[in-house]
Amino acid sequence: MSNLQISLAVIGAVLLALIVAYNAWTTHRNAPRKAQPPERDASAEPAQRLEPALDESEASVPTVSPVHGLDRGPEPSIHGVDVDDALHLPVPPAHASPERWFQLDPLIDAIAPIVPEQPVSGEAALAALPPTRRAGSKPFAIEAFNDASGQWETPVPGQRYRAFQAGVQLANRMGALNEIEFSEFVMKAQAFADAINAAPEFPDMLQEVARARELDQFASDHDAQLAFQLRARQAAWSPGYVQQNAARLGFVPGALPGRLVLPAGTAGQPPVLGLGYDTQAALSDDPEQSAIRELSLSLDVAHVARAEQPFARLRQVAAALCESMDGVLCDQNGNPLPAMAMDPIAADLEQLYDQLDGRDLSAGSPQARRLFS
Repeated sequence: MSNLQISLAVIGAVLLALIVAYNAWTTHRNAPRKAQPPERDASAEPAQRLEPALDESEASVPTVSPVHGLDRGPEPSIHGVDVDDALHLPVPPAHASPERWFQLDPLIDAIAPIVPEQPVSGEAALAALPPTRRAGSKPFAIEAFNDASGQWETPVPGQRYRAFQAGVQLANRMGALNEIEFSEFVMKAQAFADAINAAPEFPDMLQEVARARELDQFASDHDAQLAFQLRARQAAWSPGYVQQNAARLGFVPGALPGRLVLPAGTAGQPPVLGLGYDTQAALSDDPEQSAIRELSLSLDVAHVARAEQPFARLRQVAAALCESMDGVLCDQNGNPLPAMAMDPIAADLEQLYDQLDGRDLSAGSPQARRLFS
């Protein structure tokens, strides 16, 4: 073999090795980033196993369960940022019954007093309740007045009640209460009243329907559900990598795959923010090989109390995730958002909070959470 042949063989081998190395480097670079194993201190002693105890001094950890929201049609926007459907809606606190959370309010409900001829037991009232708690697309409820506590409540066994009230919500994200839904409300309330030998007093249908339309118009004009995208600049992310970085900022797993939430500072309140990614990636047989290139970061304004400063926290979370995960914040159309673009949104939200406060529908209140649901 001549020197020329030897040289060509060596050059070919070197080129082949370089190609293999480049392909390996490219594959490694483009592979989804994985969560790092937790650091362990070798000098630390193993933690002692503690048996569970029922000590009154131990604080219980509140849980927050998100559920999906409802689409009410065309989405408003604030300074060019598209508003996405709500990704979560609140649930009643773990320590309170759903009925108590739902307590009827003349501000957002059409209410009919029901006065029985004689006191009714809680057992009889419960047996007379309608099987469903909706009139069309609107929540419907019947409450009893507890003389001892001076509060309206869902009937409970062992109590006797001298007054009841039935109510139907005037508006929600499905729209305003209409004549058909009001008629269904009357039928259900009348059936309950007949079962307990009582006489209901229904409000005027046309007046309540008109009030529902006005409330629905106000809600439509003041419904803000913000959603932004975080997109990977280069390497994609694995679900574990996303969860690890989000957990450092206080996020916890939600009730649905690919869903994380930032709990509120007060127990029983809905999550402040929602973070979502591809459900199929979360359910993959090998999640660490699933490639995620974008996340959604959402805020349902009316559901979170102003004191939580949710938009300021959203900006902080977005900036921290972009830095730690090498991402860029974008609007719903994928256009990068500079920091200065967020300032006008913050100013608009402050005006929105003031308008909700002026209507006694402060963000985060039970009335606002019911209306914007």
